[in-house]
Amino acid sequence: MKAKRKSLFRRLVGWIRNLILAFFVLSLLAVVLYKYMPVYVTPLMLLRVGEQLWRGENARLEHRWVPLDEISPALVQAVVASEDNLFLEHKGFDWVQLKKAREESRQGRKQRGASTISQQTAKNVFLWPSRSYFRKGLEAYFTLLIEWIWGKERIMEVYLNSIEMGKGIYGAEEIARINFSKSARMLTVSEAALIAATLPNPLRFDSAHPSPYLYRRQVAILDLMEKIGPVKF
Repeated sequence: MKAKRKSLFRRLVGWIRNLILAFFVLSLLAVVLYKYMPVYVTPLMLLRVGEQLWRGENARLEHRWVPLDEISPALVQAVVASEDNLFLEHKGFDWVQLKKAREESRQGRKQRGASTISQQTAKNVFLWPSRSYFRKGLEAYFTLLIEWIWGKERIMEVYLNSIEMGKGIYGAEEIARINFSKSARMLTVSEAALIAATLPNPLRFDSAHPSPYLYRRQVAILDLMEKIGPVKF
């Protein structure tokens, strides 16, 4: 009986070890492939389509991949200014903002967003939206991988192509065409700041029909853009 239990335990340990090894190998392969391949679909896109169908709505998924050199540098500058002004300096995590977020959470204040552009990209491309510690752990793992394998320029390219920018709208090229009737390459500084202003909640805020609050955010982002200057990789 004891021998059977030991044998079963060894097999269980072996299965777990093989699963963990397979995860590391496959995740590393996926990150290497996406260093060179366009990201045409993400888990979030599929989840949103599922939510739309569940509510009885027509599925909407508007997405068009373009290289970073076909996206206005103003939009790169705007998202760095508004979302992660230490993007070029950190290694994937902004520890100062994370510490502030924890302190505010302990005080019962509204939790601030402390995720860097690298973390958001890792989550968007490889994971699903959730606040669980398990998902956060995976996010940290993929963040380290893309920082190591992709580098900042590729992270920004994938971020601007995969981020949710409206209901069923993903990426810079699609939001530029739908809301401003132009390509992402032709976005002005003002339009780039307005798009960046929506990113905390793109399902609530619409850069095509800005509210007074959105205009105030746009002005603040324009000021930050002037302070940080152009983003050079």
